[in-house]
Amino acid sequence: MTMEYLCRVHRELNPRLVMRYWIYLISLLFTLSSAHAERIKDLATIAGVRTNQLVGYGLVVGLDGSGDQTSQAPFTIQSMKSMLAQLGVVVPANVNPQLKNVAAVAVNAELPPFAKPGQTLDITVSSLANAKSLRGGTLLMTPLKGANGEVYAIAQGSLVVGGFGAAGSDGSKITVNIPSAGRIPSGATVERSAPTTLGGEDVVVLNLHEQDFTTAKRVADAINDAIGIGSARPLDAGSIVVQAPRDMDQRVSYISVLENLTLEPGEAAAKVIINSRTGTVVIGEHVRVTAAAVSHGNLTVTITEKPTVSQPAPFSGGNTVVVPATDIKATQETNRMFLFEPGVTLDKIVRAVNQVGAAPGDLVAILEALREAGALRAELIVL
Repeated sequence: MTMEYLCRVHRELNPRLVMRYWIYLISLLFTLSSAHAERIKDLATIAGVRTNQLVGYGLVVGLDGSGDQTSQAPFTIQSMKSMLAQLGVVVPANVNPQLKNVAAVAVNAELPPFAKPGQTLDITVSSLANAKSLRGGTLLMTPLKGANGEVYAIAQGSLVVGGFGAAGSDGSKITVNIPSAGRIPSGATVERSAPTTLGGEDVVVLNLHEQDFTTAKRVADAINDAIGIGSARPLDAGSIVVQAPRDMDQRVSYISVLENLTLEPGEAAAKVIINSRTGTVVIGEHVRVTAAAVSHGNLTVTITEKPTVSQPAPFSGGNTVVVPATDIKATQETNRMFLFEPGVTLDKIVRAVNQVGAAPGDLVAILEALREAGALRAELIVL
């Protein structure tokens, strides 16, 4: 088999088949990457491939007397009258029925990218007024609209409510979870596809989940090494532009190769995260502390009441009384001082704090003091 024969076969092949062949070879090559590397799929998303929020207003019927109190929710009556009028039932204007089995609700869902008409979505149904529970209710047909006002899905079905409540005649009551909200699995049917900008251009844009200049450069380098020099270039710390074929069939295969390329992402910046409400402290790997000595002692004051009984001498004519006696004791813990050497790492920080038995609250105070002293080489974030 001569080289001339191979070249002639290559020219006679369908260009689309040749493109698929090379994509297959590239993807096969990069399945043998390092186990510590991460896929581009896990680091970035494709610009234009996004979900869209949908929302609607509807009625839940069939409740067991736990619906809206219509005296405080007049829009529930208005909605019911409007629905009945569309169905050919005319309710006199001066009649306001007490709809204890009906609740006005908001319905929301997320329309995934590339969803096609006929596919189903999970929906969440939440009470808008003062309904006590939606358990056992059925959502009537509700249009779900996008931000542009267009209807993209229709919702209807029986609710699944995880919460419940019970009340006694004396006014006592108990509630578990939230009975005024529920879900309907596959409760909406897609009626219209959301627009997408994936095709029709010569490039695709990768948007990183976490903005980082190092990661952006490494993503572009990985693509250039696999596809060819000049195939990708970073726009900024969060976006990479990649040359791509216009043909939609080829573009899908091309993106499949891109998102399975692997690389070592840039390491995160040094951060200390503190949740002041729960006392949770998370210290990043690259946190460093310069030379510093820390002393954090606790002063404990104990007050004990020891009342004593005082009795008079016999035949003295006195009365027996209780005499208050208070014992106050103050103690301060010792051995609470530790030294940080220059450039101490996360492991040594944790060891030093554990040796003195510092509680989460103590650790927060120590870290804040280190930052004020300029010894903490990290960003301190308090939630």
